[in-house]
Amino acid sequence: MKKLQIIKLIVSLAFPVAIGSIAGFFTAAGTSGWLDTLNSPSFRPPNWIFGPVWTVLYLVMGFSLFLIWNEKASKQRNQALTIFLVQLTLNFFWSFIFFSFHMIGVALIEIILLWASIITMIVLFYKIKTLAAYINIPYLLWVIFATVLNGSYYFLN
Repeated sequence: MKKLQIIKLIVSLAFPVAIGSIAGFFTAAGTSGWLDTLNSPSFRPPNWIFGPVWTVLYLVMGFSLFLIWNEKASKQRNQALTIFLVQLTLNFFWSFIFFSFHMIGVALIEIILLWASIITMIVLFYKIKTLAAYINIPYLLWVIFATVLNGSYYFLN
């Protein structure tokens, strides 16, 4: 691996993990205080599971970012990188909308947009590098689960 590729790999892995860590740091209080006051769905996982799951998902996102970024520059690659940034931005802000601002309904709309952006990202990644698309399927499934969880909180409260 060339030096530039190693730098791209490190940046690609660190970027989504850093974004997720920042959101997690600033919204952690909402996960243990306010959330416990709500009517919860019976299938709500314990709070401790979210950190490890999201860390793995951010690393996978980062690796898929590297696979795309490492491809030859093109309009298609730039579109894929742009939608990656869009979905990561939506991912980042969902935490604040739900946990900090306690806007469960707005968070539900936002996470549906996140879900759609992940599907778009997977489709665009697939056209460039199939592995980059396939490894994001667990992320999509987790966000679908999170959407159902968000919707359940909305309807129960």
